[in-house]
Amino acid sequence: METDKKIIGITRPSNRVPDIVNLIESYNGEAFVASTLELKLFNSNSLKNLISKLDELDWLIFTSVTSLESIFKFYPDFLDDLNSKCQIAVIGHKTAEVAINYKLPVDIIPENYTAEGLLEEFENIDLKNKIIGIPRTFSARATLPEGLNDMGGTVLLGETYKSVLPKDTGKIELLIEMIINNEIDAITFTSPLTVTNLFEVVKEDQKDEVIMNLSKNILTVSIGPITGKTLDKFNIRNIYPETFTVKDMIKLTFEKL
Repeated sequence: METDKKIIGITRPSNRVPDIVNLIESYNGEAFVASTLELKLFNSNSLKNLISKLDELDWLIFTSVTSLESIFKFYPDFLDDLNSKCQIAVIGHKTAEVAINYKLPVDIIPENYTAEGLLEEFENIDLKNKIIGIPRTFSARATLPEGLNDMGGTVLLGETYKSVLPKDTGKIELLIEMIINNEIDAITFTSPLTVTNLFEVVKEDQKDEVIMNLSKNILTVSIGPITGKTLDKFNIRNIYPETFTVKDMIKLTFEKL
């Protein structure tokens, strides 16, 4: 690796790596990719149940690009069965962009790209007796479905993918060594699981040093406050951008290096 380039550790899933690597290289940086999370598309029974009720939905909410990819992989004609009056909400501009590419009209994109931000958007919408479908991973937080239920909606969850620790942890182990040896300048985390899975691989006798270096010697950047709170639980000092996108996260990283 060239020593004059800032080296940025990347922990996000491998199928989400190319964009972030290109961004880092646009800042004349170098990415070290060690995905701590693997996304496996999954046609679960709960998803089959959700799909069977497409004609009953009043709202369909997508919280990630992966859920869109999963539905269109397993149900390429699902738009034909979707209730024509069903409205679409998404979290994040990237998810919105992919939804539109799939010919899904997007009715709501919250200003704050979190479950809490989306719930704020629904505060002035009558959800009583409304049926809301949320295809997502079941490892996601309960904040969104619980909040919508509290507003009077009936939420149908459909598991579209699983978030798992990669079977081959060799790259993660190498990243941990690089953290201990201060061989990276910054590290980025794009979800709570990218953090917790890293520490699934960290050995007990490495933990204190990893936490210390991530707090004091290496710039630790999260995509937003939810991931930031997970880092806080490990007592890792971190920063995140005002807008919770990969682009803004990398921009902030290089501004602070």
